[in-house]
Amino acid sequence: MTAEPLVLWCDDLDRAVAVLTELGLRLDVIIPADAPRVAELSRGDVAMRLTRRVEAPPVEIGRAGMSYRDLLPDRVGGHFIASHITIADGGPVPDYVHHHDIRFQVIHCVRGWVRLVYEDQGPPFVLEAGDTVLQPPHIRHRVLESSPGLEVLEVSSPAEHATMVEHDIELPTTAVTPDRDFGGQRFVRHRLADATWLPWRGAQFEAADTGIETATDGLAAVRTVRATAAGAASEPARHDGELVLWFVEDGSAVLQLDAEVRPFARNDAVAVPPGVTFGLADASANLRLVEVALPG
Repeated sequence: MTAEPLVLWCDDLDRAVAVLTELGLRLDVIIPADAPRVAELSRGDVAMRLTRRVEAPPVEIGRAGMSYRDLLPDRVGGHFIASHITIADGGPVPDYVHHHDIRFQVIHCVRGWVRLVYEDQGPPFVLEAGDTVLQPPHIRHRVLESSPGLEVLEVSSPAEHATMVEHDIELPTTAVTPDRDFGGQRFVRHRLADATWLPWRGAQFEAADTGIETATDGLAAVRTVRATAAGAASEPARHDGELVLWFVEDGSAVLQLDAEVRPFARNDAVAVPPGVTFGLADASANLRLVEVALPG
């Protein structure tokens, strides 16, 4: 392959990629997934880099036909991206086997279901509402199909990272090695239906841990939190870590951030700044939220 790729500019990246692949080039890299701006393609010793012009219309659909809602506009200084991803129509997803150059990535199914397959993890499986997957660095995977109205929460670090197309490994792989190490992490599939619930920040909330803290050697922790009764309030907390993100799956509460008090309802998210006292009050009986914390 040539040392320097041929650089081309375009307004419609998806269309340009489609034309070039029809001409025999293969897609190698997309950056970023939520609003693709750069695509790298190759054929033999020819390499091309497609870049969407700054003046081009904004991208409304991300990679593989998925719609992304940005939950962290400031990206925490470029360290994290959190997205509320939806697939409206459902059915087969136009995805391909790929992997990500990431430090951390978690997928949590909020509503509906999605069928996925992962390297060395056996046959495809269905991730249902409330279930969570840890995607370790560079594990090959593919989204196969989804229910109509699928909604998932995806949290990744760093905020901008490459999606690399896998051309040689087919999924599912023949080998099944659930404890395989991928960059210091192990794959996790957590099913909420099998969860153990324990008290969380007082007697009025309980949480189900996903096992991600153990699988990442303390890098991150992910848990589902729910109220045990209407009007529940949590004990106040503070953190000095990189990230504490809350995403409301269902119900509502009052969010307290130091002296600030505001409504906190379904599909809302907050990244709690370090050093701030935070908590929940007046929760509805059906309140359920996801907490992603780094470190664990």
